[in-house]
Amino acid sequence: MLNKLFGLFSEDVGIDLGTANVLVYVDGRGIVINEPSVVALNQKTGQVVAVGGEAKQMVGRTPNHITIIRPLIEGVISDFEITQEMLSYFIKKIHTPRSAIFARPRTVIGVPSGITEVERRAVRDAAKNAGSREVYLVEEPMAAAIGIRLPVQEPVGNMIIDVGGGTTDIAVVSLGGIVSSLNLRIAGDKLQSDIINYVRDEFKLLLGERSAEDLKIAIGSVLKAESPMESVVRGRDLVSGLPREVIMTDADVREAMSKSIRAITEGIKEVIEATPPELVSDIMHRGIFLVGGGAYLRGLGRLIENETKIPTRVAEDPMTAVVRGCGIILEDLKGFKNVLLDREEEVSPQ
Repeated sequence: MLNKLFGLFSEDVGIDLGTANVLVYVDGRGIVINEPSVVALNQKTGQVVAVGGEAKQMVGRTPNHITIIRPLIEGVISDFEITQEMLSYFIKKIHTPRSAIFARPRTVIGVPSGITEVERRAVRDAAKNAGSREVYLVEEPMAAAIGIRLPVQEPVGNMIIDVGGGTTDIAVVSLGGIVSSLNLRIAGDKLQSDIINYVRDEFKLLLGERSAEDLKIAIGSVLKAESPMESVVRGRDLVSGLPREVIMTDADVREAMSKSIRAITEGIKEVIEATPPELVSDIMHRGIFLVGGGAYLRGLGRLIENETKIPTRVAEDPMTAVVRGCGIILEDLKGFKNVLLDREEEVSPQ
């Protein structure tokens, strides 16, 4: 009886619980939330001050008693209570004040491939404590493949690379399962850290996290551009302690990121080597699909194609692929039962 009551007021949701961003899909409404995975906490009162975009605006600008927390590190929960608060905030945000009283949605959440049972339980418990009545987990590369409409249930090989904020998921999918995969803790955040370290070592300039991200977006590339790009960066001089600005080129940024990019391409080759030859043949014919925020990095698809000799394409709207897949699963939980990770509940009838 209670489940039926909750079902009347709740709209089922799909969540891409990313290290950098949380995207929320609502059944029948589409993607309604795309906000940074950031929470501002008042240490004096223990109260959450801001969540998402509002909290990200505060990065590097807060007094001592307000701490900016990223509750997900490298794709997994590092701060359970703050993750719960963040999920609760987003779930309440999608409901009206009246329906929020009864809101207990069924929730499909994308998680990195290869996470441990303890990490899965942490995600499931956080979602339940935030208000979900049923929680289903799906590995992000599988969700992304479903989101870009690859035939994951058929006996053909589909290769997908999800370059997110905290992790890069590389997987070959066939017959509703992941045949071979690799989860690298190298992605957008690591590239920004590489840029910060490079600027510190080469220019003796201390750069902030947001400045590094802006630089990566503005002139970041993995292949030499036809026309050189440059950008002014501002930070604190490590020698004098005073503000200083330098001009950086795309070649500087490329050099800063080169080691991490090389690790990603080596990881892709490793997964291909572990894939049965019949599926490799399918992948050579169908190509590799690139999703996630990292897919926007200039030249990444072309570099992967050069390294693997396999056609590589960036999926349409790559950043929302995982959450779109969660939404498609929500619409047909029975049909996609085999792609879900082990869970406490059986898939209930629609």
